[in-house]
Amino acid sequence: MVRRMKTLALAFASMSLAAGLAVAQQIEDELTLITPVAKTLTDPTLADFAKFAKEKWNITLKTSALAAGTPVAYGRILEWKGRPEVDIFWGGESALFDKLAEQKLLARLDIPKAALDAIPTTIGKPKPIYLKDPKGFWTGTVLEPYGLVYHPKVLARLGVPEPKDWDDLLHPKLKGHVAQCAPSRSSSSHATYEVILQRDGDDKGWEWLKRLGANTGIFTARSRDVPSVVARGEFAAGFAVPSYMAFEDRLAGFELKFVAPKTAWITPEPIAVLAGAKHPKAAMAFIEYLLSERGQRVAMERGVFPITPKFRVQGAPGSRAEMAVEFTGGIRSYFDIDVVNIYDDDKAQGRYEKVNEQFRKDIESAWETLKK
Repeated sequence: MVRRMKTLALAFASMSLAAGLAVAQQIEDELTLITPVAKTLTDPTLADFAKFAKEKWNITLKTSALAAGTPVAYGRILEWKGRPEVDIFWGGESALFDKLAEQKLLARLDIPKAALDAIPTTIGKPKPIYLKDPKGFWTGTVLEPYGLVYHPKVLARLGVPEPKDWDDLLHPKLKGHVAQCAPSRSSSSHATYEVILQRDGDDKGWEWLKRLGANTGIFTARSRDVPSVVARGEFAAGFAVPSYMAFEDRLAGFELKFVAPKTAWITPEPIAVLAGAKHPKAAMAFIEYLLSERGQRVAMERGVFPITPKFRVQGAPGSRAEMAVEFTGGIRSYFDIDVVNIYDDDKAQGRYEKVNEQFRKDIESAWETLKK
């Protein structure tokens, strides 16, 4: 009887060990991203996902993120030709994800249907913004408005009112005090220039952008650098800066404010698994985690907004979440307000390089003339 009990106990232990190994092998032990998303969002989400992986699968997950502007990241993925050096592409304009899917460089998402169904198909009028791919190759992760940052004390010293809309950057007293990043180096800048062009039409739109160039005191290497130079008081206001990048400087104690104009483009920060990824299971699990309440809570404390109507930015008094609400003008969810979108994604992508080239020729190359 004793021998039989020992045998059963040994068998049970072996079965438990095998089951544990099976669970542990549900995802790989490494995950890599390429992303334009700020480290203030990628670092905490990756860190918490690694903790989640340890809790759920007992895996010590190694994570890393290769920072790259959206155009650069897109170019790298094309160069890899289906043999990518990373697993996930996260952030930027959804049209670029559509182009990658057309070239068979993205894997179809394999995550629970309920997680995707919780995300509305679109948001905004009159031009709807797609929040997920109807074909299933990418999904949005958070909502992120592109807008303006400004330094209230610098504006007060110049005698300029705090901006509320794009046109406020053309104030004559802002000559030499505006910071911006060229569209060829930033998808957020590109999308916002397109908002102006589509709002005003090409002729008036380019005239507007030239007037902005005349007020510009610096073209930064990255859109991330715009809030930094404004936060330090070197420039009064910045153009086309995602709010969580600016929020990083606000958290660091700088007197920086953000405003999203009424027609600001809102990105769903798309995410996709690259075809040929070395760690596809970990990649799919990460996307599922991002869409969960746990993942959304981590993101919402970094100044971005939930991708589903069931979550709202909420926290204890003085928390990062409440600071983010204050910083972005009291908004807790973009599903609580009427979103005005005039940005036509198809039109923008159809002339992507043309706009970049004209910007280089008419504004960057002619910058000194415009300032005179």
